[in-house]
Formats: sequence, structure tokens, C-alpha cells
Amino acid sequence: MSKVTVLVAAYNAANYLERCLESLLGQTLTDIQIICVDDASTDSTPQIIEHYSLRDKRIVAIYQKENSGQAKARNRALTLADGEYITMVDSDDWLSVDALQRAVDQFTLYPQTDCVMFELLYSDAKSQSRPYTKKTEGSVWRGKEAFRLSLDWSIHGLYVATAHLYREFPFDDSCRLYSDDNTTRLHYLHSREVRQCSGVYYYRLHPDQATRSFSIRRFDLIEANISMAKTLASASLNQPDSVLAFFERERWINLAGMHGLYRKNRKRLTSNDRQIVKERLKRGYNSFDFKLLPAAIRFKFGYFPLGSYKIYRLQSSIYFFLRDILKRGEIF
Repeated sequence: MSKVTVLVAAYNAANYLERCLESLLGQTLTDIQIICVDDASTDSTPQIIEHYSLRDKRIVAIYQKENSGQAKARNRALTLADGEYITMVDSDDWLSVDALQRAVDQFTLYPQTDCVMFELLYSDAKSQSRPYTKKTEGSVWRGKEAFRLSLDWSIHGLYVATAHLYREFPFDDSCRLYSDDNTTRLHYLHSREVRQCSGVYYYRLHPDQATRSFSIRRFDLIEANISMAKTLASASLNQPDSVLAFFERERWINLAGMHGLYRKNRKRLTSNDRQIVKERLKRGYNSFDFKLLPAAIRFKFGYFPLGSYKIYRLQSSIYFFLRDILKRGEIF
């Protein structure tokens, strides 16, 4: 059994994977297991993984026959994880040399802690780093508080967790993008305590990252949010209305934003993709229990939950049309 298992899902990561793996092999905490999954890459990623697995027995190599996405790749890795604690590192990111040891130190000092967040630094193409800006004070939170802060990413989602959390709540693979955010939130929600350590996670910024550039995959957020809402409302979790209401508020704001994103970029989509997005937006709207939305949202223009989706969509179009005019300074 290892102290920490690190999950690395890699797809066409040949340009970055070596730095990631070198940072893991160079950890001051040596009692680690690294499970590296090649998700059917078409570049030299499999060869790099094989090279490193032969070089160091702490690396376990898995090769997928079909590309299935990060969540499914990580879940396959979880079946082999033997660590007391588990974390994941994206194949293009890396850790400071003491990151895992500093996380474990927090678990040792504070036995009631179930998740330990890294310090997060963004690294751009010029190797310049800037810190993630938290929207809250402090470095210790109760689980439910951390869950709420993660809904709008007032705190980030890069951390080490006790293995039982990953066993109970593996990666949500309901869609390619965003659904793994649900896993983070469930881990926080079911933690007794979440702490931050000083070990650094370096997050590489790419101008063409799927969550930053525009494509139909951006609308996976709708499906991911629906999946999370169903999970929270399930009988097995039995969460109080306060938790559900807090998430529904953020989900409603997200859906409004998706309407604005579609309006701005619809001409960049094919006619078939436009139809898919329209159906997703409608499905997202119809999935809400509007009684859970706070009055501050329900009575705000652009966010009114109207009985008919057709009327709501008209409201949304008017709202974003007026907002665009105001931004251009064409009024007043």
C-alpha cells in the first residue's frame, strides 16, 4: 500500500507529459503510486508512458483501446489505486517537489481533514506564473462550506483526498467536459474538513484549452449541472433543501450564461450543432425546480423563470441584446 496514489490521464500529451512525470518522480515523498492512463493517444504519449514505467516501478501504465475521456480514464485508474490518499494531476501540469509531502503533513497534523488543497499557480506559455485568486479568506473550511465555495470556484478543485472519498464518489463521466467538477464538489461536501497546504500545483494555460476556446463542448456544462442536481437530490445523499437551493442558484446562473454564449457564437456552429445546443438549453431549463431559486434571482430581468421555455428564451434574447448595446455605449 502506498501513502499517495496519483492519477494521470493522458491524451496526445507528448509535448508535456515528461515534465509532469518528472515532477512526480522527484517528490520528496517517495512512497507514492503513479497510475498513468493513455487514453488512446495518436502521438508518442504511449511510448513515453512505457519508458517511464520501465524506469520506475512506482508507475503503473494503462493503455486504453478507445478514447473515452479523462473521467473514464481516471475511473479505470482508480480500480488499481492502493494509496491511503488519492489525487490527480493533469498530464500537462506538474507539482512542486514537496507538494505531496506537504499535503500528507496536513492529514497527519489534522486527522479530521479529508481533503487538502494545493496552492494553485497558473503558468502561461512564457513560463510566467500567477496565483489562483480565492474569493474567500482563510485556509480551513467545513465540508459544506467548501462545497458552497466550489460552486462558483471561490476555491479551486485541485487537492489530495482520503481514498474513501474517491471510492464512494468516483469521477462523474456523464459528459466529456465539466462533469469531473461534480466529483470535486461531492468530495468537499462529504468532507469533515478541507484545508489548504503550501505545496504547489502548476496549472499550464493553453490558449486552445477546451474550457477556454469556443466549441459545442462548452455546452457540456449544462449536462454536467443536470447530473450534479440529480446526484444531490438522490435519496442516497438526502441533502437538505439549503444545499440543493445553493446549487440550483449557481446552475441557473450558468444556464443563463450558456444562452448568452450561444447567442454570441451561434453562427460559428453548424446547423446540426445549433439544434443540439438548443435542445440542451431547453432540457436544462426544464430540469429546474424553480421553487428552490432565491427571490433575488427569480425576480431579476434576464433570469425570470417563466412557465414556458419559449417565453424564457425570448426574455433571454432581449436581455443579452440590451446588454450588448450597453457594452458598446449605444445607449446614453
